[in-house]
Amino acid sequence: MEIAATRQSTFYKDMFRLALPIVIQNLITTAVSSADVIMLGWVSQTALSAGSLASQIMFILNLVYSGIASGVIMLAAQYWGKQDTETIERIMGIGMRLSILISSLFFVLACFFPRLLMVIFTSDQELITAGIPYLRIVGISYLFMSISQVYLCTMRSIERVIFATATNASALGLNIVLNAVFIFGLFGLPKMGIVGVAMATTIARGVELAICLLDACRFKTIRFRPKTIIERHKLLFQDFIRYSLPAFGNEVSWGVAFSMYSVIMGHLGSDMVAANAVVIVARNLGTVVCFGLANAGAILLGKSIGAGFMDTVKEDSTRFCKITFLSGIAGGIIIFLLRPLFMNMADLTPTAQGYLSTMLYINMYYVLGQAMNTTVICGIFRSGGDSRWGFLCDFIDMWLFAVPLGFISAFLLKLPPMWVYFLICLDEFVKMPFIYRHYKSYKWLQNITRDF
Repeated sequence: MEIAATRQSTFYKDMFRLALPIVIQNLITTAVSSADVIMLGWVSQTALSAGSLASQIMFILNLVYSGIASGVIMLAAQYWGKQDTETIERIMGIGMRLSILISSLFFVLACFFPRLLMVIFTSDQELITAGIPYLRIVGISYLFMSISQVYLCTMRSIERVIFATATNASALGLNIVLNAVFIFGLFGLPKMGIVGVAMATTIARGVELAICLLDACRFKTIRFRPKTIIERHKLLFQDFIRYSLPAFGNEVSWGVAFSMYSVIMGHLGSDMVAANAVVIVARNLGTVVCFGLANAGAILLGKSIGAGFMDTVKEDSTRFCKITFLSGIAGGIIIFLLRPLFMNMADLTPTAQGYLSTMLYINMYYVLGQAMNTTVICGIFRSGGDSRWGFLCDFIDMWLFAVPLGFISAFLLKLPPMWVYFLICLDEFVKMPFIYRHYKSYKWLQNITRDF
């Protein structure tokens, strides 16, 4: 009993140490999104809607980074348990190689073919015209993020979460300040509106990259060696692809499906788009603790598996689930308590405000399902290298159920917008029983390290 109590105390201490900085980072990220919504909302509803749709490109790219980061963390956290730092450096190099290639493609599309991207999300010419200059500028930031995001996720996987959070917080804090300066034309600058948001994002991401490069010059435990980006290591690359590709596919298929929700809402009118822009902020705030727990779980459990402490992983994963359940309930309560704030966050039309009111009620319970599923799939399963099952589960749920249901209800049945939104928000609860069954099988619990 005494040993179990000591282990439980150590677990909660380690979890708090890892999760708290990640939660703070997620809160700051949400604050930046909130600032964009608030500031653009006061410029005009058109600026808010165009910014929301154009930022879907960044949303998809962030999911690419999340997929690559998942592969890095799955492997690096277990090798960190073995204290194999040389292999971790190679893993970081492989992640950067993929990130740079994909980011370059997004850069070309955003900077040179922005209209093509905007047409995907809306047929409203006013929104397309407003979104084009935003994409042309913000596309530059994709190149900065291709290096910084992989570097920071590697630092998290070796438990340097405070540095990673401080770096990201500095960039995002700068982003908020520059948003206000450029959008409203402070200090004698011209008012730039939505273009100002793009400039603020690009400058902030450039500063974030500079901090990462400066840190790489002084940090000796894990060295950033540019040669590892082009270096070939067949077995490790195969492992990275084997474990990260399903995670990458999971994040992208889930994210693109979520973007399809934006496509559906974008064709239901600008009122629906504007209301959704605000409710995304509310949902992000409601799940901020849960996503921090998922990231902490992947690192903490992965380290234990890599170190060979298999007996403690089952107990620790159960503790993660219990904490996540409570945090999901708390997230719904937060949305309820802050509902008056969200209702007045932007200058919306009466129709958009009516949509927003109903959408907030739906998200009060939706965040619990999203929290539980994210922690188990992205945290617990991936800590043992099991990314394939989550990919298949999300792919089937989103692309064979939620997205077709959304299109059918919106364009064939022509249901009212709120019925469409309610139906697509069933996705998290449909897959929950299957996730629980796989969790209890413990097939996800594997040591995936090699001896090089």
